[in-house]
Parts: sequence; structure tokens; C-alpha cells
Amino acid sequence: MARFIEGEDRRQVALLPECLDDYVGEDSSVRVIDAFVDELDLGALGFDRVRAASTGRPGYHPGAMLKLYLYGYLNQVQSSRRLEREAGRNTELMWLLGKLAPDFKTIADFRRDNGQALRAACAAFVAICRDIGLLTGGVVAVDGSRFKAVSTRDKNYTPGAVRRRIEQAEASIGRYLEALDAADRQEGEEAQLRGDRLKDRLDALRRQVRDLKAMEVELAQAPDGQISLTDPDARAMATHGKGTGMVGYNVQAAVDAEHHLVVAHEVINQGHDRSQLANMSARAKAATGTDALTVLADRGYFSGPEILACEQAGTTPYVPKPLTSGAKADGRFGKPDFVYDPAQDAYRCPAGETLSRRMTTVENGQTLHRYWNLSACKSCALKSQCTPAKERRVTRWEHEAVIEAMQRRLDRHPKAMRIRRQTVEHVFGTLKAWMGATHFKTRRMDNVAAEMSLHVLAYNLKRAIAVVGAQPLIAAMRA
Repeated sequence: MARFIEGEDRRQVALLPECLDDYVGEDSSVRVIDAFVDELDLGALGFDRVRAASTGRPGYHPGAMLKLYLYGYLNQVQSSRRLEREAGRNTELMWLLGKLAPDFKTIADFRRDNGQALRAACAAFVAICRDIGLLTGGVVAVDGSRFKAVSTRDKNYTPGAVRRRIEQAEASIGRYLEALDAADRQEGEEAQLRGDRLKDRLDALRRQVRDLKAMEVELAQAPDGQISLTDPDARAMATHGKGTGMVGYNVQAAVDAEHHLVVAHEVINQGHDRSQLANMSARAKAATGTDALTVLADRGYFSGPEILACEQAGTTPYVPKPLTSGAKADGRFGKPDFVYDPAQDAYRCPAGETLSRRMTTVENGQTLHRYWNLSACKSCALKSQCTPAKERRVTRWEHEAVIEAMQRRLDRHPKAMRIRRQTVEHVFGTLKAWMGATHFKTRRMDNVAAEMSLHVLAYNLKRAIAVVGAQPLIAAMRA
């Protein structure tokens, strides 16, 4: 008979029970969590009830609650009810909390009531990483990703969605009326029951149309043309699939290119990234403490004013320009085929003619100069390849030199966008894998931002442990 390793009898009494510390390995991440929270000045970070009240029922120390949440998010346990169960059966949590087992309501309230402090704790760990030399590369990659909110598309309303739903409901009303006419021509109890069901369904559809029309009036008064009932701050956002979308938030992140630590993040409810480059660059620069920061971003961040703001703030952006030229799409010369001469303040066209500045205008707050040639285009042999209009006109932003300098940087560093992808995209993939096929647990912008900070802090903790090691990281935090 084969021999097996036998376990102990469940009813065996241990006269000298083992110390709980023996069940937690020296390199366990739970020891890093314990050391990190113990070194924080929780009162300065803004946590509530750091000092116990002299009267009333004693509460849990915010340090213990923060340890519980960090352990949960580090181990993909974000639900307050699941954290309550884990506190009563998980050996590592028993060690971490001293066998405290708060109820789920207390756990959920802590996350809700300490949003700003949780974001400050996330920033505090980034500062620790900077102090121990993990953020010295001076290069960050910026990107945004959509995360689901606690809301379905049926509870989100936009003018287009309301119009479609009204059209669908009215079409259904027409079909039910036809079916009701057919039922009225029949006799018998079964036909009577069917007619009653059709009338009930018609009443429900008419109420739905009335409610949708009332919602249409409310949407006309909404600042951004959207209303979400379940989570008022969540917004409908387009995804890559045609005809698909989701109701959620846009999470922005700036990730260090050397060790892939998230140095800055923010939760917004805009479906695009165009206005976030300067903001995320400034946050990343402040977090890394470097004087010269290089920022890599994709085409979704391209915006002349944003790129100019980055340059003025001392960061160097690398953002490829979107390929949106209508002339290029039609097989004609695009703007890059026209060479600007700063000495003459004029463009040279592919035929060698000079396009001089003819006018200046202001559009959307930007000063634009327009260039064209008054006579050469009429007899140009390349006109069919250039423009179907009377003459070809080229528009130049007053700060276009900033965009041209950035394009030259991109030409000299063709691997910049590959570095961006390798740096930031897997971070979002990891965070979404930790969350699973689900959504945020909380509602409203402030609560979602606090929850995202817990995700980012847990990710950074795990990443720092992988780079430095648990014991060296603990020693650095206590130094």
C-alpha cells in the first residue's frame, strides 16, 4: 500500500500552541502592508478617528482598517462582505489585524468616509518609491482606460438613446395595436384573455413613451447631455467595437518606464483623453520629483494647447499626430508635403511655389495663420494632385513650431510608441484582471476615485516587492 503524508487529528489538543507569527512567511506581502501602514502618519493624511473618543463605544483604529483593505485589494478581494469573511478565517489577516473581525458595514463605511485619505496614502507610497530610488528614469507613459461603473446602459440616457428608445416603443405600440385588432375579430375566452394581455402591454409601452419624453426634457437641461440614474457621475463611453459602449469612468494613469510603477492617476468621466496630457504630465512630474520629464502618449492625447502647456511646464511630450487629413485620404498632397520656411514666414509647395501669409484668424481660442499663392495655382501642373479649389490654402497655428519639434523627436526615436505600449497597457490589463469581469464596487466620482487608489496602491506594493524584495522594502520604509 502506498504511503502518504498524514495530517494531524483535528481534535488533537496542543499543549504548547504555535505562535501566530510562525504561520506568516518572512517574505510575505502581509508584512510589507503592516510595515507600510505603521510608518504612515494617518492623521496628517486625513484619516478619521485616528484619536479615540473619550466616550461612547470604542471603534476600530483606521490603521487596522487600512491594512484590511490593502490586503484585500492585493489579493483580489474587494467586497466588504468577502473581507468580513476573510478576517475570520484567513491566517494572514488574523496576524495582520490581531484577530480583529469588523463587520461588512464598518468595512464599507471606512472606504466611503476616507476617500481623500486613501488617495493620500497612495501618493505616500509613491513618495517612498521615489526616496528609495525606484523613480529615477525620468520617462513616464500616459494612457487612459474605461472601467465599468455600477450602472447599466438601460439606466443611462443621452438624446440619441432616448430618441431610439421612443422610436422602438412607438413601433412596438403599432405592432400591438395590429395584434389587438386581430384579437378583437376573434371570439372565445382565450381571445378575451389575449386581448387583455395586449392592452396591459400597450398601457406599459405608452407609459414608457411618456417617461422617455419627460426624460428628453430633463436631458435638454443637463450640462453635458447625459443622465445616469444608478450612478449619477458615470457616463456612457464608446469602446472599440462597432455599436458597443459602456457606462463607466475613464481612468488616467502615468506609469514609470523603468519599473512600471504607477506614479500618478486620476478618475474622470469624459470619454476622451484629449484634455488630460498636461494634467497627467504635471502630476507625474510632481510625483517623480524630476526637473526633466519625458512623457509618452498615444494619438488620443494629441492637442496643440496641451502639448504647448507641457513644454511650458518643463516636460517633453512624445505624441504622434492623428492621421486625419482629408486631402491624403483622397490621394492628394497633405500638409506635411508643404515645407515651412521660418525666415520668410511662408510655405513652399511640392511644385516649388511660395505660399505667403495672407490672413490671421482666431478659432476656438487659437490664433491661426493662413497661407496661399494668389496666381501660381491656376496654371500649376500638379493642381489635380493638390486641391479641387481655386487655390490651395495651408493653415498654421501660431505655436506650430512646438508640434514640428515634437515630430522631429518622434522621428529620431521611432521606438517611443512601442515603449509606451509595453509600459502602460499591461498595467491596465493587470488591474482589470484583478477586478474580474465586473465593475467598481462604489458609486459617485469621489468614492470611485478612492477605490481606484486602493487598486493602484495594491498594484504598486506588489510591483515594488517584485523589484526590491519584501525584507529590503520593509527596511527602507522603516529607515
